[in-house]
Amino acid sequence: MTNPSEILGPSPEISPAPSARAPTRDGVLRAAGKMAALLPTTPLLALELPGGGTVWCKAECLQPVGAFKIRGAWHRLTDMSDDERARGVVAVSSGNHAQGVAWAAQRLGIAATIVMPSDAPAVKLSETRRLGAEVVLYERLTQSREAIAAEICTARGCVLVHAYGDPWVIEGQGSTGIELASQMECYAGGGPTRIVTPCGGGGLAAGLALACPDAEVVPVEPEGWDDVTRSLAGGAIVGVGVNPPRTACDALQTMATYPINFAVMTARGMQGVAVSEAEVRAAQANAFARLRLVVEPGGAAALAAVMAGKVPADGRTAVILSGGNVDPAAFARVISDS
Repeated sequence: MTNPSEILGPSPEISPAPSARAPTRDGVLRAAGKMAALLPTTPLLALELPGGGTVWCKAECLQPVGAFKIRGAWHRLTDMSDDERARGVVAVSSGNHAQGVAWAAQRLGIAATIVMPSDAPAVKLSETRRLGAEVVLYERLTQSREAIAAEICTARGCVLVHAYGDPWVIEGQGSTGIELASQMECYAGGGPTRIVTPCGGGGLAAGLALACPDAEVVPVEPEGWDDVTRSLAGGAIVGVGVNPPRTACDALQTMATYPINFAVMTARGMQGVAVSEAEVRAAQANAFARLRLVVEPGGAAALAAVMAGKVPADGRTAVILSGGNVDPAAFARVISDS
């Protein structure tokens, strides 16, 4: 196998092999049953907005791996055959999917290799290794993580567990919405009318759409990395493009969505929103001050959109706080500057 460090030059991401099936709501419900048997439900917290009104925050940052990604990883790995488990798994991730796959693999006795960017937050790299996964580093803007993962899969016979372009992963992430709907029926007097969610490749957005067919789902991305927003507006998948800006939202830095996700999102007529780095920092600080939660930049993107007035809150609007894996020093700067 070629040394991953020798695979140079920017190249388009390689899609996972076409799936034999599309994600379904029945699959989401099955994934939700798995999660209910595995882990406590994450809290739903009411947050009063600075300009008035209330938004309901689903604290996925309190999952064992600090992010919702544990859901899709668990659903995917527990549905693997004995032969697939014996061959091991490969994933590509800046850290949250990495930890979700590593956590599930460790519990199930499956070997896991994770392809991660060299500039991933140190806390995500160290936690992925602590969970027993092998980490292969790559350069985010000059190497194709998908090409590296594909080469490892070919050389070792491993199964690719894609971060968002996989029906099991989409269904697993959608289990967030099943929990959310039940909680809002109890606390908000009815299910969500709108769900605002951070968006990288669209796995969570697509899963939420399947879980909550009566709710509007709004994907939120950082400015300059808003390829899903532009794809939805134009009716065709487009990539991020060359020389994208730096962003603290490492979890949302995907180069393009995949057809399996785009099909679900376009069927629901989704429209995306982009937020600035300053708006993300304000949302992180607000979540810490008002909810006592540590939320990473990408995990705060949806709250940023609501706080900035880019998405309205109608009393039954829910926000997904998708992750809390942030380096302590970086988070300290955010809250000290607020």
